[in-house]
Amino acid sequence: MKRETGNIVLMIVLILSMLFFVGAVVAQDKPVDNMQFLLEKARADKKLLVAENMQFTEAEAKVFWPVYEKYQAELFLLRTRTMNLIKNYSDNYDTMTDATAKKLLDEMMTIETLRGKLARAYLPKFQAVLSARKAARYYQIENKINAALYYELAAGIPLVKTGNP
Repeated sequence: MKRETGNIVLMIVLILSMLFFVGAVVAQDKPVDNMQFLLEKARADKKLLVAENMQFTEAEAKVFWPVYEKYQAELFLLRTRTMNLIKNYSDNYDTMTDATAKKLLDEMMTIETLRGKLARAYLPKFQAVLSARKAARYYQIENKINAALYYELAAGIPLVKTGNP
């Protein structure tokens, strides 16, 4: 079990490193020729992490991956929205007004609500192709990745200034 946890942590670190690099590039609004490659690499690394830790049979893998791909496509839209939120926060950090802070906070809450709704919407789809234990395991892996991602994001984002803009 300890080795398995170490593998998960290592893969999460690799995925996060790539996602943050891609996110930083996106946030800078500079075109990068290899951004699509990096994004595909991060997705492939995450998929590898899932595959290594789910221990699928051939039959399970055949029915799981199409559901996974659809779920990841929708999660990607939320992650893109999150990156846009972070960019807007960064753009307004030094001149933050109450109105802007409210707008950003509302967007953050909307993203979190949508993330929860998406996870709930896909749960029956995953349970239809996996046992309850394997579906739970998959959701644990997703939660670990999200927790690590949020931790890294939180560490790099300063708190809102409360003084006058």
